[in-house]
Amino acid sequence: MATVEIFSAEVCPYAHRTRLALLEKGVDFTLTEIDLKNKPSWFPSVSPYGKVPAIRHNGQIVYESAIINEYLDEVFPNPPLMPKDPVRRAQARIWVDYFNTRYNVISFRLIREIDESKHPALIKEYYDALRFMENEGLKKLGSGPFWMAEGLTLVDLALYPSFERFATLEHYRGVRIPEDCARLRRWVETMRERPSVKKIAHPGSFYVERSAAYAGRPTRAQAAE
Repeated sequence: MATVEIFSAEVCPYAHRTRLALLEKGVDFTLTEIDLKNKPSWFPSVSPYGKVPAIRHNGQIVYESAIINEYLDEVFPNPPLMPKDPVRRAQARIWVDYFNTRYNVISFRLIREIDESKHPALIKEYYDALRFMENEGLKKLGSGPFWMAEGLTLVDLALYPSFERFATLEHYRGVRIPEDCARLRRWVETMRERPSVKKIAHPGSFYVERSAAYAGRPTRAQAAE
């Protein structure tokens, strides 16, 4: 019998994070898919915020993806997905917070803005975020293919789902990963080949189609890279 039940939605990058963590941990789980446009009446009992993901484990509810993933790393300690060193753990948490409060906010603003006159400024802001990740993250934290030198961590799982959905930004806003973000490009390719990623991956067209309602028609305005 599965030990964890995850309440998820295929389109949600945050739920995607926790599914990846469960797969990396090799934890048996059951998946309950939630229609975010028509949430069941019982859903607030497992997700008081009304969001996915949430998990039920040993009769207890945990929600919010970053918190869930650290919880899973504590209760299922092998393989470990956080650095042992306290400073490195703090750095890992800083980057998960960056993805939550900065990168994802910028990318969501860009894809949801239908006023084309605002796109160049938003695209420039987006490119600035990518370069920040390249220069302050990947180039400073280690030399390996993953975000932290220790190998795969929750940092990688926190960010990759957003890049599986990169096709939406490419299609609707004409952006791409800049040439001077070589480490970031390699990181995306490394994560794309991860068995856990492949097991639940969708093609870019899946996300492009599901973004049409709020992204508006494709545009090709680009700020200088």
